[in-house]
Amino acid sequence: MKKLLFLSILIFTLSCSNKKEVTQVAEVSCGQCQFELDSQNGCDLAVRIDDKAYFVDGFNIDDFGDAHDEHTGFCEVVRKAAVSGVVENGRFKATSIKLVDDLE
Repeated sequence: MKKLLFLSILIFTLSCSNKKEVTQVAEVSCGQCQFELDSQNGCDLAVRIDDKAYFVDGFNIDDFGDAHDEHTGFCEVVRKAAVSGVVENGRFKATSIKLVDDLE
């Protein structure tokens, strides 16, 4: 009986800790300037997945050029990108972000 209980708890723990990786084309921009996120100060990279915006961990807003450029900057425009990562604790832990629009 103890082995069965232990096995059940182990399976439950593993299934709950298995995070689902998201891979899709999503909107990427400044969380504060374009997505109206206000949980942190300054200008920070964010992604909108299924109509919900998340700040991004793993990439910086300036990794893709000047965030305040009037034509391509994330503080000025919302761009499209192929993103991969995991939503965890209300943030998007990105493993890959590749811009797919032709604004450059």
